[in-house]
Amino acid sequence: MQDFVLSLVMLTAVALMAGAVVYWRRTGAVKQPLLMVLLAVIAVINVLIWTIPTSDGLAPLETIKVQQEG
Repeated sequence: MQDFVLSLVMLTAVALMAGAVVYWRRTGAVKQPLLMVLLAVIAVINVLIWTIPTSDGLAPLETIKVQQEG
């Protein structure tokens, strides 16, 4: 389930980036597209936090899976 959520977050980040470009090109506005890009960057950083291994060699997501298995 966690893998699905992370995949969905990454797809959302890509959609936000594409939407920001389209919005900027159509309207010429700057504030809203920059906020969309900022949200996409924050989403990617969150995925990285959950998937990059820590000093013990396990990513936080893997640690949760190990704890759930018992």
